[in-house]
Amino acid sequence: MANCSNCSAPLPQNSIRCDFCGSRNDVDLKGVHYYTTHEADSVRTCPRCNIPLKTIDLKLDGKFLIERCDECLGLFFDPGELEALLEATVTNVFVIDRSRLGNANIAMRPNDYGVSYIKCPVCSKIMNRVNFGTKSGVIVDRCKEHGVWLDGGELRNLMEWMKAGGKLLDQERQEERKKAEAEQERERRDKITQMPGGNYPDDSFDDYGSILRMKDPDLFHIIKKAVDFFIR
Repeated sequence: MANCSNCSAPLPQNSIRCDFCGSRNDVDLKGVHYYTTHEADSVRTCPRCNIPLKTIDLKLDGKFLIERCDECLGLFFDPGELEALLEATVTNVFVIDRSRLGNANIAMRPNDYGVSYIKCPVCSKIMNRVNFGTKSGVIVDRCKEHGVWLDGGELRNLMEWMKAGGKLLDQERQEERKKAEAEQERERRDKITQMPGGNYPDDSFDDYGSILRMKDPDLFHIIKKAVDFFIR
């Protein structure tokens, strides 16, 4: 269990705020990564505190720049940076520890902000709240164009999720979904081919037919009638 850097009291599990003195603690990067602070190349604003973010270099395989708020200790990653950081820092995981994943979700405390929608530090558009991977229990704030925001402590939670095989579980679930979708598509096509007299529904056309139907419905129906005539 980590201790508060200000008063040395034990920190609550899965929290960066000390219950005794109220100070926030850097549990994401302190003691895990050596980093240096740089002047920000562009003005990016903390969506929680509305103050400029600081650019820090994690020095992973050379220069690795991310943004952090000195007040709330939130982190902002450009697209792909969070995944790259997790891959670089959590390695040699070959087993899914489902019990550990389940316990981590049970022990996870709600963050200090509750359910809220915040603005992207770059474009100021409202970001989407997205569950990061299967069973991670971490809801990140994502801007499609500019990146991902993590509140203080969430990076540590994601690292623990990775160590317990969370990414392996997520990949397993994705493969299961792909197989289920492929099987549904195969069954749909089998039903179509078994229809008598070529009386196919409109959605039996492939992707090109669907595109044509959306762009020029009249031409689509003319072609469909011609196809039906020749396959009878």
